[in-house]
Amino acid sequence: MGAANVIPGVSGGTVAFITGIYERLIDALKAFDLKAVRMLFQLDIKGFASHVDLGFLMALGCGVLFSVFTLAKVLKWAFADYPVLVGAFFFGIIFASIFSVGKMVNRWRVSEAVALLVGLAIAVALAFMSPAGENTNLVYLLVCGVASMCSMIIPGISGSFILLLMGNYQLIMIKAVNDLRQLNFAESLPILIPVGLGALLGLVVLSHILSWLFKRYHDTAVSLITGFVAGSLVIIWPWKSVAESVTVNGKVKIIAWHRELPDFAQGSTWGALGILMVGVGAIVLMEKLSGSRPERSA
Repeated sequence: MGAANVIPGVSGGTVAFITGIYERLIDALKAFDLKAVRMLFQLDIKGFASHVDLGFLMALGCGVLFSVFTLAKVLKWAFADYPVLVGAFFFGIIFASIFSVGKMVNRWRVSEAVALLVGLAIAVALAFMSPAGENTNLVYLLVCGVASMCSMIIPGISGSFILLLMGNYQLIMIKAVNDLRQLNFAESLPILIPVGLGALLGLVVLSHILSWLFKRYHDTAVSLITGFVAGSLVIIWPWKSVAESVTVNGKVKIIAWHRELPDFAQGSTWGALGILMVGVGAIVLMEKLSGSRPERSA
């Protein structure tokens, strides 16, 4: 999940869903409620750990941190130097995972088909929306935090991509983060604190909503997410050129792309297609090794 967030258009939620831990993750996040706080104040560590599935969250957190300091750096370098190949690999993974996620729907009815099309339409529409202008209003920054966290949890939608559409990607992910690294708290904290509060609010609220949806309308919810994942293929499309970029401290940050058709006359295109098939094969192999489809919570 940590490595996925490095690649524009790939969300950690997608990886969680592919690997079959998504519903357990949502339930664990939802468990951070008043009961959990009460257990902490009463020093009931064992009860707290059981209530929030702490062992699972710690294992997942360690994996994310390990990825950030190892695999994510490799992917970031590879995406900077070989964007088409890395994009093709993730395109193959996401393409193959559509069928894996779709198999989690126990019964396809009209409502599931409609949910699939709605999810697909939303994700594709997001891919072609024009970015808004920068806005430093406090309420808008809170909304940015809510939206970015919600999109990170929902499979198929990238949090950084949502910030780009809302016009505050450069302000938050580049300027504010860079100011924080330089210990310029007067510039960074007024931006990052409201965004962080919004992200926390979005995490708490959305985890409860998603948990309720999975328990009451499991097949419809999975169908909607399948549409999101399928639509994200437009965002991660490997063959694209830079439409808009900014330079910060001598480093070029790409914030918009032009999508193009692959040129089959070039050998590099066939190489990218080969890498794409490797991504597809990785998902097929994972399913064969698991011996069954991903588990769902009760």
